[in-house]
Amino acid sequence: MGLECRDVGLVYPARTGEIRALDRISFRVAEHEFVCLVGPSGCGKTTLLKIVAGLLSPSSGEIRYRIPGVDGAPRCAMAFQEHGVFPWMTVLENVAFGLEMRGVPRAERRSRALSFIEQVGLAPFTDNYPHELSVGMRQRVSIARAFATDPEVLLMDEPFGSIDAMTKMILQQELLRIWFAHRKMVLYVTHDIEEAVLLADRVLVMTGRPGRILEEIPVPLPRPRDPRDRDAAESIRIKEHVWSLLEKEVAGGLVRNA
Repeated sequence: MGLECRDVGLVYPARTGEIRALDRISFRVAEHEFVCLVGPSGCGKTTLLKIVAGLLSPSSGEIRYRIPGVDGAPRCAMAFQEHGVFPWMTVLENVAFGLEMRGVPRAERRSRALSFIEQVGLAPFTDNYPHELSVGMRQRVSIARAFATDPEVLLMDEPFGSIDAMTKMILQQELLRIWFAHRKMVLYVTHDIEEAVLLADRVLVMTGRPGRILEEIPVPLPRPRDPRDRDAAESIRIKEHVWSLLEKEVAGGLVRNA
């Protein structure tokens, strides 16, 4: 049960001929699984996420969902590196926006939004606007909005990529705590190997170009997890293995672009 990506490829037309962005990508994500896509910049991670979200159509292959009780495409929520909160809306209005678009009655969407605002530690800022918040706080708004809509699938594209190290660690801990409580299917894009190993049940190592999956690596670390456990022996072993897969590709890309 869950998501299946089967032989997905994507080709862009260009003046000099076709550009193959993705090449026969296949993987599965189970119903309550947290899977990270990790790889260097330009390998097609975000492009693949957009195909899974239905924002792009693949040139070949297909995306299939098999989720109990869900007919057709499931509800997907997305969170991006650029936080994407609406500057003219308060924290409460931002978090409740997806519920409003689904026609949820006002009292119910307010109650659900307030619950997730509290879970991400923003209860004192319910009526504040985004410009009155720090970058990290705005990312908490994005996380709360994503979970508030009760999606079957949560798609995240480097949501903590532009945040300082200390804030990033705190937000990772918040995300792990909320996800562990609600256990959504998550596909999470990152170029940060350490983050991928901390968050994921499995890591899909991508490389390119064209983008392809080198290996699927299980992360058998116990849950709930704590960012302070990132120096555990098993965590270090997995990170070293992921880096060994990517090292030649990254070094080769530097040479090609020199």
